[in-house]
Amino acid sequence: MPQEPAQKRCIAFVDAQSLFHAARQAFGSFYPDYDPLALAKSICQKQDWELHQVRVYTSVPSVEDNEYWHRFWLNKLRSLEGAGVITWWKGWKIRKRPVHVPDGSIQMLPTAVEKGVDLKMAVDILQRAHAHQFDVALVFSQDQDFAEVADEIRAVAREQDRWIKIASAYPYSSASRTFRGIDRTDWLQIDREQYDACLDPRDYRPRRRIPHSDSPSPSEPMTAEESYESAGGGHDSDGD
Repeated sequence: MPQEPAQKRCIAFVDAQSLFHAARQAFGSFYPDYDPLALAKSICQKQDWELHQVRVYTSVPSVEDNEYWHRFWLNKLRSLEGAGVITWWKGWKIRKRPVHVPDGSIQMLPTAVEKGVDLKMAVDILQRAHAHQFDVALVFSQDQDFAEVADEIRAVAREQDRWIKIASAYPYSSASRTFRGIDRTDWLQIDREQYDACLDPRDYRPRRRIPHSDSPSPSEPMTAEESYESAGGGHDSDGD
């Protein structure tokens, strides 16, 4: 049996949209207010892993679909890159899909469809496993498609006769829809205290002008009611 390394090198792979939606369910977050680098450091410190790299993946609306959140994500990603995080993004698609509304009816509402992010993450995880770049893959997601990646990681470990772990981290509270992480991985639940300790002190949301009859008014941030859902009702995986 391969020997467990005393010092475990970790690479964090962050599905930014999945992390936000889990935080919204668990803690009521209105927008992606987390710092993925801080979260990865916090988890690695608790697990006694050595964080070598953080990689963030996300979909981003086009300027035409939603300039506000397009600017938000580009601002946030640029800041992360300046901190040494590796980022990858792809435009999301806005499609109308049937949605159940509170009055019981079904309406065709715009939904942001994310495509290609999971596939890119899976490829990167396996490539870096084959290249001996980590001992622990820390995946910020609850997407069960990554269970197949976990199986492949075990196959790589057998081929290379070495110890490799894959773990899934996700915000969790009694309000969450599921307590499960990715099957066949170690589940690491992020509670409210840990999440709040890793909030990004910078707010990348653009400040918008409110027209006034006499003179320009002060810039105002987007309200909670105008929050992330206005970008197209959240995101939905369209199958990679």
